[in-house]
Amino acid sequence: MLKVLLKKQIAEVFRSYFYDAKKNRMRSKWAIAAWIVFFAVVMVGVLGGMFAMLSLSLCGALAGAGMGWLYFLLLCGIAILLGAFGSVFNTYAGLYLAKDNDLLLSMPIPVKTIMAARLLNVYLMGTMYAATVMLPALIVYWVTAGATAGRVICGLLLLLIVTVIVLLLSCLLGWVVARISLKLKSKSFITVLVALVFIAAYYFFYFKANLLIQELIRNAGVYGAKIKGTAYGLYLFGRIGEGDWLATAIFLALTALISLLIWRVMSRSFLKIATSTGNVEKKRYVEKTAKERGAFGALFAKELGRFASSANYMLNTGLGILVLPAIGVLLLVKGRELCAALGEVFAARPGTVAILLCTALCTALSMNDMAAPSVSLEGKSLWIPQSLPVEAKTVLRAKASMQLLLSAVPMLIAAVCTALVVEETLAVRLLLVAAPLTCTVFTALGCTAIGLRMPLLNWTNELAPIKQSGAVLIAIFGLWGLTVVFAGLYLLVGYKLGAAPYLAIWTLAYAAASLLLLRWLDTKGAAAFEAL
Repeated sequence: MLKVLLKKQIAEVFRSYFYDAKKNRMRSKWAIAAWIVFFAVVMVGVLGGMFAMLSLSLCGALAGAGMGWLYFLLLCGIAILLGAFGSVFNTYAGLYLAKDNDLLLSMPIPVKTIMAARLLNVYLMGTMYAATVMLPALIVYWVTAGATAGRVICGLLLLLIVTVIVLLLSCLLGWVVARISLKLKSKSFITVLVALVFIAAYYFFYFKANLLIQELIRNAGVYGAKIKGTAYGLYLFGRIGEGDWLATAIFLALTALISLLIWRVMSRSFLKIATSTGNVEKKRYVEKTAKERGAFGALFAKELGRFASSANYMLNTGLGILVLPAIGVLLLVKGRELCAALGEVFAARPGTVAILLCTALCTALSMNDMAAPSVSLEGKSLWIPQSLPVEAKTVLRAKASMQLLLSAVPMLIAAVCTALVVEETLAVRLLLVAAPLTCTVFTALGCTAIGLRMPLLNWTNELAPIKQSGAVLIAIFGLWGLTVVFAGLYLLVGYKLGAAPYLAIWTLAYAAASLLLLRWLDTKGAAAFEAL
């Protein structure tokens, strides 16, 4: 039974490799093989290669200085962080608050068997991430410093110890996330916030990694002495990779104790959390007057509610809401220096700085494409808006207006900040606000039209229309191509007109195209929506 449950858990994790949610059917054998190869390339080739390069940059200097323990301490720390945070949400969803908890617990299966299968699943997922760091680190060390029997055995035991630590942290963090989620009314915003924090932290450390490595290598002796003096346990932990049998025995004993502790704590808390339904708020009926809404207002509120209720929807189609104001603030802080540098580079083509800044804003706008999958997200419930006593054009206008509202306000902030820092005439400054805003209107209507022309309605997972549909692909890359044309034409011939006339032409073109798209949505688009 344990083997069957573990197989089920792993199949759920890799479900998308075997099942096509976009077409609502199993993938072919060739498609499954291609996805497995792709996964192996990403994990072994990309991640493994990246950490192999990191290991090569650290191992020679540290091992040559007799500080191989510091090398292993650093790489083990990275492996533990990657393993724990890479599997924490799998722990939360697969261990504590899985959707099939009630079904499995109602069967004649011992609770400890269910718990063991899910713990093994968490362990394997954490091991997968940790191994992409540890295996290259061990191989590089064995090649650089020599592969003795003690180093190989102790190194493999170090990998085992790291994976158990990853399991402990994954269970702890998953438990915290599960407890918090039971008390939250709206989990989507918390999920989005956590994801954005991870993204920001990743890019921060990515761009700082080279400087940190150089600083570490220059002052390895100082840092090593401090660790030995104040955290001797960490020194012993790093010594395992160098083949220290005593350190290995000590941490193996601690690992066994940790494993027993995990099992005991999980045995006591698993059933309580798995069967918990969260806080049920008691509400007392209070009579009040309901505010009447028009048809458009109700449909518009429905579109906003759908966007705000789905973390996947917000993360994949609405990052521009945060990126555009961030660009504006960054320009207020560093914009004048940037404009001066660009002005020197393009001194022969006056007005290029304003055009490039406008291009940057429109490129960032491509992160907002929430109207492109909005028709597809109706899915099997498409008959509901089709059967409502409202015109089809009102439904489509509500979808376009949702993207327009969520994009226009951030774009206005960014555009005003851009106009304040650029050294141009008043006409150019005003057009730097008008052109991106008309582009925003054009983009909202265009995404709605593309989503209507390329609907994906037979999905079983909302990620299919949000991330895998042709409408989203065309919406994003189409706007990128348009911004390339916008900047390229100016650099080729547009500079002869000047920035103000060039921006005015594009503003009028966006406005005219928007009117044509609105007309199409109200007529042929509405008929197409009714015929879906």
